Amino acid sequence: MIAVIQRCSHGNVTVNKSIVGEIGQGLVILLGVAENDQEQDGDYLVNKIMHLRIFSDNNDKMNLSLLDIGGSALVISQFTLCGDTRKGRRPSFTHAASPEKGKILYEYFMTKLSQGGIPVQSGKFGAMMDVSLMNDGPVTFVLDSTQK
Repeated sequence: MIAVIQRCSHGNVTVNKSIVGEIGQGLVILLGVAENDQEQDGDYLVNKIMHLRIFSDNNDKMNLSLLDIGGSALVISQFTLCGDTRKGRRPSFTHAASPEKGKILYEYFMTKLSQGGIPVQSGKFGAMMDVSLMNDGPVTFVLDSTQK
């Protein structure tokens, strides 16, 4: 499971020109689910994301977590993160989870974040979406559950 996390001052996602998810300060999380991913991969990423100290304290040091600041998460399903671009010019998505499995683990991930005390908003699984955010920093990290 791969997560691209972007610290933001606000973010939203629209489907068919209607906002379906919106947050203030927190993280926009693009989540890719691979064919071999399990719930344990989601657990790992949720724990890492909730406690990663990437928000500034009063001294402008990255010392605070998403939990510490009372931030929210906007989670967007993004199977293209599992794309393989090593050969040719067209990405291969053979290592991405099937839509059925991807949706189950995407929803599992959001449930675990919410159970951990993080307010969660989301896009619409499988839809074409427009994602907007004000990247704060900019601060962006890529987390991969296979690199524990």
